[in-house]
Amino acid sequence: MLAKAARNALAKQSKSASRFRGCLYSKRNAPHVISRPATAPATLPLPASRDDADLIALFDQPTLSQWASTSSSTGLFGHSILTTPSAFNALADSTLRSAQLLTDRVLRARESREELFKVVKNLDRLSDLLCGVIDLAELVRNAHPDKAWVQSADEVYEKLCEFMNILNTHVGLYEVLYSVLSDPEVVESLSPEAHQTALIFWRDFEKSGIDLPPVQRKRFVSLSTEILLLGRQFLNETMGARPPAHIKPAELQGLKDMGMGARLRLQAQVTQRDLLVYPGSLQAQMIMRAAPAEEPRQKVYMAANSSTPEQIEVLEKLLQARGQLARLVGKDSYAHMTLADKMAKSPENVQHFLGALLDHTRPYARNALRTLSMRKQAHLNTAPYPIIQAWDRDFYCPPEPPAPPVTLPPLTLGTVFMGLSRLFQNLYGVSLRLAEVTPGEVWHNDVRKLEVVDEDSGVLGYIYADLFARRGKPGGAAHYTVRCSRRTDDDDAEGDLRHADEHDLTVVQLSREFGSSHRRQFSGQEGTFQLPLVVLLCEFVRPTVGRGPTVLEWHEVMTLFHEMGHAMHSMIGRTEYQNVSGTRCATDFVELPSILMEHFLNSTAVLSLFDPNGSFAIRQNGNHHEDPCKSIDTHTQILLAALDQIYHSREACDPGFDSTATLARLYETRGLIPYVPGTSWQTQFGHLFGYGATYYSYLFDRAIASRVWSKLFAHDPLRRETGEKFKREILRHGGGKDPWTMVGKLLDAPELETGDAEAMAEVGRWRIEDEVSVPGRH
Repeated sequence: MLAKAARNALAKQSKSASRFRGCLYSKRNAPHVISRPATAPATLPLPASRDDADLIALFDQPTLSQWASTSSSTGLFGHSILTTPSAFNALADSTLRSAQLLTDRVLRARESREELFKVVKNLDRLSDLLCGVIDLAELVRNAHPDKAWVQSADEVYEKLCEFMNILNTHVGLYEVLYSVLSDPEVVESLSPEAHQTALIFWRDFEKSGIDLPPVQRKRFVSLSTEILLLGRQFLNETMGARPPAHIKPAELQGLKDMGMGARLRLQAQVTQRDLLVYPGSLQAQMIMRAAPAEEPRQKVYMAANSSTPEQIEVLEKLLQARGQLARLVGKDSYAHMTLADKMAKSPENVQHFLGALLDHTRPYARNALRTLSMRKQAHLNTAPYPIIQAWDRDFYCPPEPPAPPVTLPPLTLGTVFMGLSRLFQNLYGVSLRLAEVTPGEVWHNDVRKLEVVDEDSGVLGYIYADLFARRGKPGGAAHYTVRCSRRTDDDDAEGDLRHADEHDLTVVQLSREFGSSHRRQFSGQEGTFQLPLVVLLCEFVRPTVGRGPTVLEWHEVMTLFHEMGHAMHSMIGRTEYQNVSGTRCATDFVELPSILMEHFLNSTAVLSLFDPNGSFAIRQNGNHHEDPCKSIDTHTQILLAALDQIYHSREACDPGFDSTATLARLYETRGLIPYVPGTSWQTQFGHLFGYGATYYSYLFDRAIASRVWSKLFAHDPLRRETGEKFKREILRHGGGKDPWTMVGKLLDAPELETGDAEAMAEVGRWRIEDEVSVPGRH
């Protein structure tokens, strides 16, 4: 229940997604479909505004100051109390006391009929109270360059998560919620969103084994701790170095790479020793792509996919502990326990989706494999159609860096932000506008602050963009929700203090001040709402006076579009309850808005938004072609999703369970490229921890996004009516409505709204229009 923020923070560390922040990120390949109008002319883009031009200057001119000229210093995110690390600890203590008073109020709710009607609201407030500080601590400990702040954030995080874990298994809170959901009059008074929020709390309580007898509940807590520790150990080992491959000098003859290849050959000649090539190194990548001889590629592959018995044991203990946890709460498997509140609902339904997708993909993958086989035949002068081995893939079909579908001039970071703002303005009537930053508000001078402004409602929220690489900053890209939207004018915060003493009133003052900031009333909407705050973290090259502005590679443009899809979900998803706000929705639904954003880069109309003056011509890219190996990689992702399901089925609890034998059997029965005996790649499958039983989600959302793009946007991607429909049916509701209902209404497909096995299979039959890549960083 209330421990979702803590679970999400862990998921961030494990590079996964959760209800709070679905932040799947991956290196993405270039879209290959260029949209053109069908019968009606496409909508013309709105002209660039002065605010759009300011965005270019904000991100492209390194000497430009964003500091407010008249404001005095403040604290992080404009909170006057967050000026020092010790103040952060003081805020945590104040929040804990506020949370305890609110918890006590909920526990007394059955004493008053009036209070019983406020339970769901107060549980959501309690969650928001704790999450607002935990989420901030998670951001600070990942992004702040000051070690004192990081240490303080670690202490705050641990302190509040410990209290949240107590609430998560609090029998008294569970019994109060049971009274609410058992009272017809109270249930009747709940709005659909409030009822959905209540059910989320209820399911989270049940997942925590709340209704177990004391001995079994103690076992549940013990298993949960064991899973956490095993998961951390497993993740640490997935990141660990593998032993090197020993490559003989003679095996590098004919190496096609004239740069590094020549240096390797020279090194081998001088030393007259085997070369030690470590998996994942540039040398290893070069050998896999350019070594004509099969032996060195096979050696590098074997080294990269080896495991120690200890690494395999850690993974299998993790899977078995998860299975035991599920059995303890009466579920057949961990997958059954995890998927109950997802779109899939059950592992059987996931199999319907994966089976249909595999049937659709297999013929294309086999054709692609035949192409590689023909290349191998010509290279080695063999009999027709030699078998493609795992170490042949990159040599006969070298991966290419993503590229735009048309020729474009260099795109600076500021230009891309301007294009994003113009796209949002065309679709949603929402634009990005630079905002002044007061001293102390941000954690690094690189951070830029943006207002998200609706043409009718005004400021929706704020985005803090921390986009440049620096020492100590985590790699990859991430979207952090530091504060969610929720309605606040009906909080009745004074009711929390009815039983407080004078000391309590003094202690909770910091927490009340912290919680009362960033609020406003929207015209045309009842109530006052908390404004969302999100942070985007990337690792782009910093602009300099000498080198000029940051010029983005195409995969970085796609990354920014993807993460801004999450950000706009957080901004537009204005709900009355923070537990269902924006990206706080089902794991297998949260990626839809962000993946859809990638599709907009297929369109020449959208690409023209990068040009504020209409001065450059967009030309067809003669070098752009469809990757013949795309379908092979998609097929591989389907197999990994299937492996994830098997590993989290009842099979994992069998005494003789062998994760390596399971992997080999899957590839032998459903694979295209043979399994290589002696390898055990599963110990590098880090998503087994963060994505346990939900690895299918990225494929699933990519299929839905492809359908939404082709049916609604492809022929006229800037059409306001279509953007408003997506905003109205999807973005506005966050997790407050059933996602199947939202998708069904968006696509005018009522048959999907049941969300049954046939609906899952139907999604599996939809074409995934662009390359599917591994979800992974944040």
